[in-house]
Amino acid sequence: MSVRFAGRVLGSALLGALTAPPALALAVTGFWPVSGRLARRLAGLELRRLGVQAAEHTGGQALRYLALRWPIGLLGGIVAGLLALGVSTGVQVVAAWVAGRPFDGMLPTVPLLLYLATLGIVLLFLDICGLVGVYRLERHLAQRLLGPRSAEALERRIAELAHTRAGVLAAVDSERRRIERDLHDGLQQRLVALAMLVGRARRGRPEALEQAHEQAQRALTELREVAWRVYPSGLDALGLGEALAGLAERAALPVRLSCALERRPPREVETAAYFVVCEAVTNAAKHAGASQVTVEVAVEVAEAPGPTGGPVGRTVRVRVADDGKGGADPAGGGLSGLARRVAALDGRFTVTSPDGGPTVVTAELPCA
Repeated sequence: MSVRFAGRVLGSALLGALTAPPALALAVTGFWPVSGRLARRLAGLELRRLGVQAAEHTGGQALRYLALRWPIGLLGGIVAGLLALGVSTGVQVVAAWVAGRPFDGMLPTVPLLLYLATLGIVLLFLDICGLVGVYRLERHLAQRLLGPRSAEALERRIAELAHTRAGVLAAVDSERRRIERDLHDGLQQRLVALAMLVGRARRGRPEALEQAHEQAQRALTELREVAWRVYPSGLDALGLGEALAGLAERAALPVRLSCALERRPPREVETAAYFVVCEAVTNAAKHAGASQVTVEVAVEVAEAPGPTGGPVGRTVRVRVADDGKGGADPAGGGLSGLARRVAALDGRFTVTSPDGGPTVVTAELPCA
């Protein structure tokens, strides 16, 4: 259990204990007309505290939930209080014995130390199990009484899939148009110039051969860049870390790369992560006036069910930050296409770019 998850569980128990008395008061006075509105507000706060997705519910449903929830919240407060009492007692014992004073008439001996250490570990384990149990029970109760029903959740999921499917089609069309522009405005023009130089060389202008050779090298470079934007060939063979390292070497500005992946994620996740970094670095070089870009790729493991009660899973988190002037438009063609690509994988995509910078692009891609 990570420190963040432990803090969330402990904080949830303390907040649940604080809201238990108001929940009891509303449950007892539920016949008042105003109680239903207050119960819905308090139930909404409870859902946000527990990270449970809310569904439409009436004041009566909220009152029923609060009537069943308040004893669980009170139990969580008692368990948290026992944990605080145990920690406080342990600190007092250690402080007294370090100062050479007896605690409650006892001086430290080997059997006593072993006994107290064993007792403390057992009580700490029981407290932690109690807090996690209260947290899980509260989430289950909130999901059961106030969360979306299975049919409603299914309808919402179908709507999300239809929206992301349309977004993927739009992103594919946008990417095709951009590739066409790259070929027409860049590579095609260079090939025309190359043909003209070769023609001049055939008419007795040998100095044009050197220019033709230079144009051919530039055309090959641009063709390679276009091919990498379509799909990086090294991604399948070398993996995301090596592909991003190659991207950093070819970038027009310094890129600090940190890629901490213990094992390779699924191919579609690797592809989406690569294009997020590629687009963000390109925007930083072309539009943001940045002098440096920082790229961080790491895996986060969920230790508790998500807002919809889904299973525990791994998430690849991609964060790209630059020190440019900011003002990036998330609705722009490139960034909106990335948002649709990430949404198609049930991921989350955010862009923070205030005027004056910095610009931070973050993508969270779940790995099933």
